[in-house]
Amino acid sequence: MSKRLQPAIYNIAAHGGFADALAQGLIDRFAKDPLGLASGLVILPNNRARRAVHDAFVRLSEDGLLLPQMAVIGDLELDESIGVALDSGELSLDIPPAIDPLDRLLMLARMIETESAARRQPMLSKEALRLARAFALTLDQLTIEEIGLKDLFEIDVEPELSGHWQNSLSFFRVIAEKWQTRLSELGAVDEAARRNALFDQSVKVWKSEPPPHFVVAAGITTSAPAIARFLRAIAFLPTGMVVLPDLDLVMADEEWEMLGPFKPDAETGHVKRAQETHPQYHMKLLLERMSIARGEIMRWPRTGISGAAAKRSRALSNAFAIPKLTSRWQSLGADQRSLAGVQTVEARNSAEEAQIVALLAREALEMPERRVAIITPDRALAGRISAHLQRWMINADDTAGQPLSKKPEGIFFLALLSATTDGFPPAEFLSLLKHPLVRAGDDRLEWLNNVRKLDLLMRGPRPAPGLAGIDGLFHSNDRRTQALRNQLLPWWEGVREVFTPAAIALGGTMSWAAMLDEIRQLAERLTNGQVWAGPAGRQLADFLSDMEERAGLGPVKIQPQEIAGYFETYLSDIPVRPPYGGHPRIALYGLLEARLQQADLVICCGLNEGSWPQAITPDPWLAPMVRKSLGLPAQERQIGLSAHDLVGAMGGQNVVLTRAQRDGSGPAIASRFLLRLKAMCGESLKEHTTAQDWASRIDKPEASLRIGQPAPAPTVDQRKVKLSVTNVDRLIADPFAFYAAKIMGLGSLDMIDAEPSAAWRGTIIHDILDRWAKEDEYDPDALKKRALAFLNERSSHPLMRTLWAPRLMEGLLWVSDTVAQQRTDGRTPLKSEQIGSVTVAGIDLFGIADRIDRMPDGGLAIVDYKTGGPPSNKSVKEGFSLQLGLLGAIAEKGDFGGLSGKATGFEYWSLAKQGGKDRFGYIATPTNPRSPDRVDANEMVDHAVTEVTKAVNSYILGKEPMTAKLHPEYAPYADYDQLMRLEEWYGRADIPDDASEHE
Repeated sequence: MSKRLQPAIYNIAAHGGFADALAQGLIDRFAKDPLGLASGLVILPNNRARRAVHDAFVRLSEDGLLLPQMAVIGDLELDESIGVALDSGELSLDIPPAIDPLDRLLMLARMIETESAARRQPMLSKEALRLARAFALTLDQLTIEEIGLKDLFEIDVEPELSGHWQNSLSFFRVIAEKWQTRLSELGAVDEAARRNALFDQSVKVWKSEPPPHFVVAAGITTSAPAIARFLRAIAFLPTGMVVLPDLDLVMADEEWEMLGPFKPDAETGHVKRAQETHPQYHMKLLLERMSIARGEIMRWPRTGISGAAAKRSRALSNAFAIPKLTSRWQSLGADQRSLAGVQTVEARNSAEEAQIVALLAREALEMPERRVAIITPDRALAGRISAHLQRWMINADDTAGQPLSKKPEGIFFLALLSATTDGFPPAEFLSLLKHPLVRAGDDRLEWLNNVRKLDLLMRGPRPAPGLAGIDGLFHSNDRRTQALRNQLLPWWEGVREVFTPAAIALGGTMSWAAMLDEIRQLAERLTNGQVWAGPAGRQLADFLSDMEERAGLGPVKIQPQEIAGYFETYLSDIPVRPPYGGHPRIALYGLLEARLQQADLVICCGLNEGSWPQAITPDPWLAPMVRKSLGLPAQERQIGLSAHDLVGAMGGQNVVLTRAQRDGSGPAIASRFLLRLKAMCGESLKEHTTAQDWASRIDKPEASLRIGQPAPAPTVDQRKVKLSVTNVDRLIADPFAFYAAKIMGLGSLDMIDAEPSAAWRGTIIHDILDRWAKEDEYDPDALKKRALAFLNERSSHPLMRTLWAPRLMEGLLWVSDTVAQQRTDGRTPLKSEQIGSVTVAGIDLFGIADRIDRMPDGGLAIVDYKTGGPPSNKSVKEGFSLQLGLLGAIAEKGDFGGLSGKATGFEYWSLAKQGGKDRFGYIATPTNPRSPDRVDANEMVDHAVTEVTKAVNSYILGKEPMTAKLHPEYAPYADYDQLMRLEEWYGRADIPDDASEHE
């Protein structure tokens, strides 16, 4: 078999429809013989490309074909290995096996953790894992570019580096040397090194004994030296061919030479900067490493049926010209800048963008045989698009997958770790218990009912850490939750039993292997095995099995609080790809998966900076100067690869480019690629005018609903509710809030894991002072001890006690000192937390007095404890703070447990600071004669009775509507703002009837 003198190397332009063009060309050339195709070998970049070419053969074969063998060179970024045809026993016999990627990652993380500790710079296990991943990536880049450790040690750039980068380089050298020693001990090599050896072995074998069948390398653009030698060898095989995708053959030669790479200047040694962000740079580098001139490239004889017009490629070549040459855009003719068939859409936000893309895809599928490809590097956007398509029962395979950490199984697993390793904090623990996978089955409804009761019990400030802290909630002396605790305790004891082994394991008392086993068993028990079902569940199960097998390689020392973050680092990098079986004419691709794919409608989404192109991630190990000295690719080369992906995607007949003006973090900047296209094309780049209209109309109600100020009018029977002195103020200032609380029965709840609220602090203060009065008889020495004991009974969190207890203590000591002093002066406390009632305006009014004292003159003083500031005297005078006056009315005209008499003192005892004073605690009274807004003590009761009578006659006995925020200046609480839809009407002027016509 004679040796070929000229390389057989071809190109299929971006507009050529690569898969169909390749398949049709091979059919034309080899399918005349029934076994002509079947005897050949087609080498492709990855498994997705192999599927695309396979589907193209199926579409184009009329009577059926015996297809050629198809192998892939694999892709480290896609975690793909080399196909069997290139990794057969005879080729790889003398090549050491590749080390398992997970083994490598764990070993590197342990090396980094150990070395950092030896340098007295200990780091968290999660950080060591992150650096191990980055180290492996940099090490692979060195191997792919065939840069040895010798080169790494010989470069002399330390004097020009900052101290941080010098330390990083030194650290990298140490770990790299130790890693090579470890590989030698194992008799293994890195996957990248083995790939290089396999390619070189194939070249050696084929040169000595060329294969008798045809060999075609198609769609491969990787510029690695080993792959360049591999492609060159195929191009010179007697029956070999190389078919490149999207090589720009219309670019002028002088512009082609301006791309680089450049050799150092003979005199100065200076090297011009290559145009690594250009979409053709890596193609030029590949050709140079193959020692092939661009003029030797031939056009592939066939074009795919779904490709665009040839002028599209010329326009894209002009659009992506290097910056120095973009000035020529002004002189381009219309045919040289034409992007006919390409449209753009700018959505207001990413949610609208997803909806627009789904609508465009839905429209395209109305046409028979029409195929749709949706391409985006933004997996969150892909998930939204997929969800929108579900409304029409369209299942779109997201070939790039979603991270396992974002799937329900991964979310459950991380929630389980967060809850059990951090002392069972309320928010994380309840989130775990409510997860849809927990107790999936017939008993889930009963389970959720109990979890909701536990939710009620755990509201408010965080309890003490661990299961014991939750136990403390069940043994508190809070009378309000007594019935709930008794009802829930048997269920909680069963739940506690389930979590106790994991709490021990994750508390650090078990080995790493035992801990992993306990985690798996706990997940099994909580979900009845459902967590392992489905693609994501199986991947999670495989991951845990792999980690258990490698327990000896786990972190050297890890704190319990790190474990959730440690595992999240793994799960975030495990893509979950759905099994095939989605809609046959629509697919969602990432940038890598989209290469060589083709469709009748291509929608490129997420064209914003940071998304497409994606943000550049700096190398944490090697400084840019070090990378440049070694000859590593600049990090910016990823921008050029993203641009090449966009050019390839824009080869379809119909293309829509979409972006959102805002994303989740705020305003977004349009992609530099999209800005280039708009700058060159101007108004000739058309917008999809109907897409946004569809999105705005599909979920828009027929008429906009105007919300007015709520003013419900309950029936006479509904208004017959018990009225307490604390409800009166709300009834007068915000009747709607009274309606929601007392008539609808909607009580407000504390937040989960909340800061100590005024209500919570008030409950503690009242309970402590009541027990001090009734059990200690106001003994000054007993109050502090009682307060500390009470906080411990509440199982309060240590941090909360540390921050809040000193203020509580100082305020209580002030109460103790003040009461002792007043008793010396002849004032005697009589009642504590005493309930009483009185008839006002024909209804029963009840209230609880925090304390009632007998004054030296024989009158009664009504005392109300406050943890914050008391109501202003103005609010009392204007009738919006009537509590003290109404309690006085009960004392004078009603009954306080047998105590009655003339109320002459009305006092707020605040445990807060007053003005600029340093100490906590002061007394305020609305009858202070020095206040301009005072109410005379003799008129206090009559004033309160008069105001409450008006309210009762209007709202309780009358038919007055209960208007929301009637007096907003005296209705500061927001418990029912959402129910009354406050933001939709408060402070908004009425809209004229014709206003909508001008919107």
